[in-house]
Amino acid sequence: MNNQLLHTPDGVRDIYSEECAKKMAVQEKIQKVFHLYGYQNIETPTFEFFDIFKKERGSVVSGEMFKFFDRDNNTLVLRPDMTPSIARCVAKYFMDETMPLRLCYLEPTFINNTSYQGRLKESTQTGVELIGDDSSDGDAEMIAMVIHSLLSVGLKEFQVELGQVDFFRGLVEEAGMDEETQEQLRELIENKNYFGVEELVESQPMEDSLKQVFLKLPELFGSLEQILEAKKLTQNKRAVRAVERLENVHRILAMYGLSEYVSYDLGMLSKYSYYTGIIFKAYTYGTGDYVVNGGRYDKLLIQFGKDTPAVGFAIVIDRLMMALSRQKIEIDVSMANTLVLYDMDAREPAIALARHFRTLNIACGLMRKSQSKPVEEYKDYAKRSGIRNLLYLALDGQTVRAMDMHKDQEDQIPISEYLH
Repeated sequence: MNNQLLHTPDGVRDIYSEECAKKMAVQEKIQKVFHLYGYQNIETPTFEFFDIFKKERGSVVSGEMFKFFDRDNNTLVLRPDMTPSIARCVAKYFMDETMPLRLCYLEPTFINNTSYQGRLKESTQTGVELIGDDSSDGDAEMIAMVIHSLLSVGLKEFQVELGQVDFFRGLVEEAGMDEETQEQLRELIENKNYFGVEELVESQPMEDSLKQVFLKLPELFGSLEQILEAKKLTQNKRAVRAVERLENVHRILAMYGLSEYVSYDLGMLSKYSYYTGIIFKAYTYGTGDYVVNGGRYDKLLIQFGKDTPAVGFAIVIDRLMMALSRQKIEIDVSMANTLVLYDMDAREPAIALARHFRTLNIACGLMRKSQSKPVEEYKDYAKRSGIRNLLYLALDGQTVRAMDMHKDQEDQIPISEYLH
């Protein structure tokens, strides 16, 4: 039993040492991009009432939530999705605000996937929400921030795919499909299951011209020019407006100078049913899933009492870290690579030396030597811990035995040379 307690449950993991430092460095770079765009941080509770994420909100399905009860028998859940949490928070604290709100966050989310999926059940997400802006400029700002965030951490090869759920919804509305059939068709289209789409569509009573649009939908991806062909396939006003919205976003992204990072996919749909317009995902090499997910959700906040449009996205940090590692993209981190080791009689000069390094913003550890351990043991410790400089002060501490672990060199240096 004691040995079992040393392990983590399925779907969660420990992160430590250099890996943890790199993760924090990546998060800091991305947060800096958010702040440069004028976004301010917000924190919401790790657990909330179940109703915040219930089916009607269009968030994660109930079976994928971690649920528990408080002492008043209320059903609570570990937060599976940041967007409904922030929607609730905005409706509570900014009900009377009529100007756009720019909010950003860095929080863990919890989804109870089945273990065979191989996904983390706890993942770190950082993202933004633009509340109160229904313009295509707001949509384009989201895409620009995604691109600049990924560039800021060193990614060069990635693609942001843009879709528009209103194109699909306009068509299923015209076809008169019930909700269950819509969901089946959504999954088939998103998975590019051409045969499945054909079989389902052929079983539905609708005009042949409309059937042809559905059959073409999984193929409508690539450049903007390919997407514009979709306007020739239908007269459905809602679907046509959806394509025109993508055109507007493309024009604005060209002004940002970022259109080269973007492709389009009208067959890209989302399991989050609260999305109402543009949706997007970012992909890169080294991970089997998207690293960014986002979209417009103009009808979510009204469920909490505030009728205002919104758009946002989340970067899945854990997947991004995997991609950076597999692409061998270096993340510069400032690890402590100096250790001051001292005998008890040299405590005062050792503390003075460590304080001196820290005033120079040089990370430095301080360790009193055990009389029962030889210096060689500390050298071995320094090597396996990634510490390059081991500085040993013995006797009165006026001389430093400076050992370079990388070069395997050693010098005797007066402490006055360091403190000068």
